[in-house]
Amino acid sequence: MRVLIAAVVALTASVAMADDLDDAHRQALAGRDSYWNCLAQEYSRDRNEGMSGEQFTALIAGACASERQNLRVSLVSYLSMQHPDVDAGDHMTTANNAIASAQKDVVTAFIRHKAASK
Repeated sequence: MRVLIAAVVALTASVAMADDLDDAHRQALAGRDSYWNCLAQEYSRDRNEGMSGEQFTALIAGACASERQNLRVSLVSYLSMQHPDVDAGDHMTTANNAIASAQKDVVTAFIRHKAASK
């Protein structure tokens, strides 16, 4: 009987952990989507027409601060749950690299669009 109870407790804990991981994954995806949507809004603003690539890069680096932080926190949380044996600093580096990649993609699109419109 004790073995059965232990098995049920272990199974329940496993299901709860899977649910927590799924929730963390959904939150990380929502954070990503929110950040990308904010960057897209910055990209499409009329005030960007006369900006140089360097000016737009600086704008994007400072834009969407709360969305960026939410993405960072939710991604680090998800990665920490998914890979608890990995150093938290490595998860932070991964999150920061994802943010840098998103910024680079938006800036690259801006520069290409600007070059094509000349």
